[in-house]
Amino acid sequence: MRMLSLFRGFWLAVGLALSSLAQAADEPVRVVYHMSEGVPQASRAINNIRNHLAADPTAKIVVVAHGLGIDFLMKDAMNQMEQPFGPAIADLAAKGVEFRVCNNTLVARKLDANRVVTEAKVVPSGVAETANLQAKQGFVYLRP
Repeated sequence: MRMLSLFRGFWLAVGLALSSLAQAADEPVRVVYHMSEGVPQASRAINNIRNHLAADPTAKIVVVAHGLGIDFLMKDAMNQMEQPFGPAIADLAAKGVEFRVCNNTLVARKLDANRVVTEAKVVPSGVAETANLQAKQGFVYLRP
């Protein structure tokens, strides 16, 4: 009788584990792209994110920028080829990509938050935001 009870418990545990795996497989991949290096990194990131969404349109992507990484999220920002970042940011935002800018950086660099593109949200700390997304919300970390 005890053996039958152990056997049932084992299969119950296996069923619960498989159910959890199936449920996790249905959830979109959550990714945080960490930006801190300026315009060249931003150009790489834009291409990476486009490719990422082409391969997995359900991915939940958040871009967190601090330090020099915020430069591409300023109104009228240009890439190395003198092309504006605005249209690419608007296109990615329309596909569900979220952009977050570090307020600590804005304050330290004496930049007005009104200069940030409308698609981006100002957060208190870029590094704290990145850590929170990874540790508490299960986001995978990528640094282009």
